[in-house]
Amino acid sequence: MLLKLKKIFATDLLKVSFLNAIATLVRMLTGFISSKIVAVLIGPSGIALLGQLNNFSTIIMNVCSGGINTGMTKHIAQYSESERKTRLFLATGFRITAVLSFCCALTLVFGANYFSQKILRSTEYALVFYIFGGTIMLYAFNAFLISTLNGFREFKKYVAVNITGSIAGLLFTIVLAYAFGIMGALIAFVTYQSVVLVVTIFMITSSRWFKWKMFIGGFSKLAALRLSRFSMMALVSAIAVPSSQLIVRNYIAGTSLDNAGLWEGMNRISAMYLMVITTSLGVYYLPKLASLRSNFEVKNEILSVFKLVIPFMLVSSLIIFMCRDLVINILFTEKFQDMQALFAFQLLGDFFKVMAWVLGYVLLAKAMTRTYIIVEIISCSLFAGLGILFVNMYGTIGATIGYACSFLLHFLIMVFVLRKILFSHER
Repeated sequence: MLLKLKKIFATDLLKVSFLNAIATLVRMLTGFISSKIVAVLIGPSGIALLGQLNNFSTIIMNVCSGGINTGMTKHIAQYSESERKTRLFLATGFRITAVLSFCCALTLVFGANYFSQKILRSTEYALVFYIFGGTIMLYAFNAFLISTLNGFREFKKYVAVNITGSIAGLLFTIVLAYAFGIMGALIAFVTYQSVVLVVTIFMITSSRWFKWKMFIGGFSKLAALRLSRFSMMALVSAIAVPSSQLIVRNYIAGTSLDNAGLWEGMNRISAMYLMVITTSLGVYYLPKLASLRSNFEVKNEILSVFKLVIPFMLVSSLIIFMCRDLVINILFTEKFQDMQALFAFQLLGDFFKVMAWVLGYVLLAKAMTRTYIIVEIISCSLFAGLGILFVNMYGTIGATIGYACSFLLHFLIMVFVLRKILFSHER
């Protein structure tokens, strides 16, 4: 048993996870402080509006990057030893990001009033979308460069950039929310990542592989075609996942914006503790899967991740559930006490969600585009459909019941899709 434990703790995943834990801890602390400030200043209704803007910005950010960032990480990791091939992907990705982010910037600026009304239920927040449009290209290039750092497996720099982003987000939220209330909090949300671009450029220019000419070369149709496989997957996720959340939150908000804020607060709690898993999977797991060739190797990698993920999820979920009253008081205010009823099914859904994520990364790494898209659409449709169904039956808690049921089904679908890999005995 001791030898097995020693072997597990010697894996690259745990090493990367330990390094990434620093960034995750900083992000959790800054996220906690930001949530507390927003909860105190603007209450559940303000949290609901931030949730709406978060989902919308996720959609726009992936559209303005063409959804290629995951593909950039994968292909840079795969061809990191070949300067010629990495240059093709970097130059092509840079051009795609520049063109699409410029188009998105124009769309946001000219459609500011429309988006303000549709997303935030009032045209008084149009300024948020004007500012978002003015800074979105910086945001897009920052995300592009961060995915490049990840592809070259420069984990220390990747962690440093993420820490900088977390601190910048906190400072922006504190200053702007105190000065301008909900308007300031919304503006902070769409601007802080743009400032981090300066730090990201500094990190990248100090890398051994870096040369400016790698980003300004010719456009490669072959590289664009390969990136498009990931683009389709990323765009489907970028549209389907936040759209399903927007649908459910809007449905709840139809009866009470405060109740929508309670549900969004529950989602924030999930996001905070799941950072430990999601960031480690993104930094280590995807590049690792991309480098594996046989089904047996992929199966062993999946099992090694499950050995770490399952105990973490069980222990953390139990602790959070038992201390839910304390968690609410620390992260939010007394106005959020009704959130206690949402914990049980939300935490159950989180467990199945992470299990499905571990398997879903295989589809990303192996560019199983059609399968990924079909599964993602089915999962998000189940979430929106079951969420609305159970909200009608049980009120706001129904959204968490739908969440748990949809991700249980998502996990079972993934097991079926990957059955040849999961139950493979070939070496």
